[in-house]
Amino acid sequence: MAQINVAELFKQTRRKLKLNWIAGLNGGLNTLTSETVSKPSLALIGHLNFVHPNRVQVLGCSEMDYLRSLSVADAKRGIENLFSTDLAAVIVANGEQVSDTLIEAANTHQVPLFTSSLRSPELMDFLSHFLAQAVAESVSLHGVFMEVQGFGALIKGEAAIGKSELALELISRGHRLIADDIVDFFRISPERVEGRCPPLLQDYLEVRGLGILNIRALFGDNSVKPTKPLDLIIQLEMADKLAPQLLDRLDIKTLHEEVLGVKVPKVQIPIAAGRNIAVLVEVAIRNHMLLLRGINATKQFKQRHQREMKKNMQSN
Repeated sequence: MAQINVAELFKQTRRKLKLNWIAGLNGGLNTLTSETVSKPSLALIGHLNFVHPNRVQVLGCSEMDYLRSLSVADAKRGIENLFSTDLAAVIVANGEQVSDTLIEAANTHQVPLFTSSLRSPELMDFLSHFLAQAVAESVSLHGVFMEVQGFGALIKGEAAIGKSELALELISRGHRLIADDIVDFFRISPERVEGRCPPLLQDYLEVRGLGILNIRALFGDNSVKPTKPLDLIIQLEMADKLAPQLLDRLDIKTLHEEVLGVKVPKVQIPIAAGRNIAVLVEVAIRNHMLLLRGINATKQFKQRHQREMKKNMQSN
């Protein structure tokens, strides 16, 4: 299960969000997990809510004004109720003054208390996006992940089928490498999966006979990219294994493969001597672009064929 603790969250966002850690210093190991994202009543981050408290509680001008409007006893009771819930951290935004009661509660419950000069909507927007990616569900898949004509394409196939050689050919044609061999995929939204290169493998491509190549050094900075959403899966198969499936050349069924619960379009490309696989991959991407626009060449051809048959039958 993907997770991030508050100390790491603070480390990665403190400069961007101008965070100061003023209390609850012992709560750095409080964690936010991907499980939290799936709970509709327990959002990762939000404004003050005593009914459905958030894992990261943001207190802006309105929330602080509300607390200040209460009597000392009521304010203390409200803050205690807030900290008695499953909180990971509290952030006081807009440069608001922090009361001693809030600091005391943070220390007592070991909940990190941060302050920030940023406006609460701006702070929440950034943190929501950051946390959604930081605790996203993830899986590692074998293959070569490329950006081809602006689309993220995962090239899969059996060992020694030629995935790396194909990737090298695509790179030489101006496309970009994201990851070779192992690709880490993260579900960043309900219908979107993003592929990232493990830090250890970044910039490298292993090709049989040539060894490990530094693609950035060979082809320049524009030949590599750290992340890319997954748009299409290219499955390389030996032609003899696909022979039965290739009998129907007008089959218009669309293949899909699930990655982290998201259906990703899939294209099978037969591998045989003399076939230019790089060109086929480029055309597969272009055809995928047309399908997204509602243009299906196979379907159009079948419709044209049926119209001609109908016309001939009527003329006879």
